Amino acid sequence: MAMVRDLRARCPWDRAQTRETLRPYLTEEAHELDHAIAECDPVAIRREVSDLLVHLAWQLVLAVELGEFTPNDAADDLERKMKRRHPHLFGLGPKESWEQLKHKERGAGVLEGLPPNLPDLLMAYRLQERAAAVGFDWPDTAGPIAKVREELAEVEAALEGNGEERDHEIGDLLFSVVNLARKLELQPGPALARANTRFRERFAEIERLAAARGIDVHTAGLEELDRLWEEAKTAGRRS
Repeated sequence: MAMVRDLRARCPWDRAQTRETLRPYLTEEAHELDHAIAECDPVAIRREVSDLLVHLAWQLVLAVELGEFTPNDAADDLERKMKRRHPHLFGLGPKESWEQLKHKERGAGVLEGLPPNLPDLLMAYRLQERAAAVGFDWPDTAGPIAKVREELAEVEAALEGNGEERDHEIGDLLFSVVNLARKLELQPGPALARANTRFRERFAEIERLAAARGIDVHTAGLEELDRLWEEAKTAGRRS
């Protein structure tokens, strides 16, 4: 925070920054830290944590300048919140589920209060998580698996329908797959990101194999590309 205050005093660019101008950078830094964590790269994690800390310091400095709150106010709020959400550890009451405690704090509907700009997969996951906290949930994975099959059948039935109907059914299918991931205690966003990475790597291997054999991937056709895909998958398993 001392560094940010110094920069605000001596650098025209830093002095001109506001919460609104800093928002895109804050979002970018959060995504970069998330990527570093996904890559299990401690050097990158350290670098991105420090970058994110700068932005948190910015927000605190701006709050002080605007006379809104102090860093101690924010820290006190955090300590009180963590104690409320772990009452059994601080002699404040019996243990309760995290979502139930947060619902008491919000004092609103079960699904209210989620940031509207959450990534869609994460939004689906959090909506289901909140509903599950009040008992609206299957006891095991059998229910979500059956639901995925049901929604897939509805997608197939909607193939002859209009675009709006297909959109509706595809959305329901994706939502049900997210629910299955939740019951398996998997985050759907990172799972999809890993699938994207595998697809990129395998398709790059298809292109490498094709180039080595003088095959043009643009004209090879599905049958030939599928053979190369299976070969790429086998190579990936070996490595």
